[in-house]
Amino acid sequence: MSVAANRYAPPRAYVGDVSFGVTNAEAVRREHIQHEASVRSIGALYWLSGTILVLAGVVGVFNARATSGEFGPINVLTFAILGGFGVASIAVGSGIRNLRPWARTVSIVMSVIGLLGIPVGTLINGYILYLLFAEKGKRLFEPDYQGIVAATPQVTYKTSIIVWIFVGLLVVLIAAVVLAGLVL
Repeated sequence: MSVAANRYAPPRAYVGDVSFGVTNAEAVRREHIQHEASVRSIGALYWLSGTILVLAGVVGVFNARATSGEFGPINVLTFAILGGFGVASIAVGSGIRNLRPWARTVSIVMSVIGLLGIPVGTLINGYILYLLFAEKGKRLFEPDYQGIVAATPQVTYKTSIIVWIFVGLLVVLIAAVVLAGLVL
């Protein structure tokens, strides 16, 4: 005895395994992409500060040479200290941008020291420490996350227009301060 099929009944099918093209790696990356972008921006900040330190060391050496006509040991020591910190900062910035675990450790140490730069240094380095110690921040530096990044190049972070406006205003402000210092 067979049962006649109801032509008006909805179809029955098991669809629990359908993922619509989203892999587990992509889901993890999408969950962490905003935090990842913030952490990678720390690397850019380290690049900027490292470049400024190296340039300050070079300018200091040439300035001392031009004003006194000598190139003494104190000038070499100043350049070595500023240049060394600058190169180290650039290396840590590259490590942070590439999500290397060693760079996270060094950045934590540098940020703890940077907390002494009251008030601006405290705020910036406190935020850096928050980003690095948060659960998502810890996850970014785990070894398997490198594979997730490599497997999901299509997942990118879209920067808000408000952030771009803020960055533009900041660049204009810095340029105005530099130009004012050159003119005055």
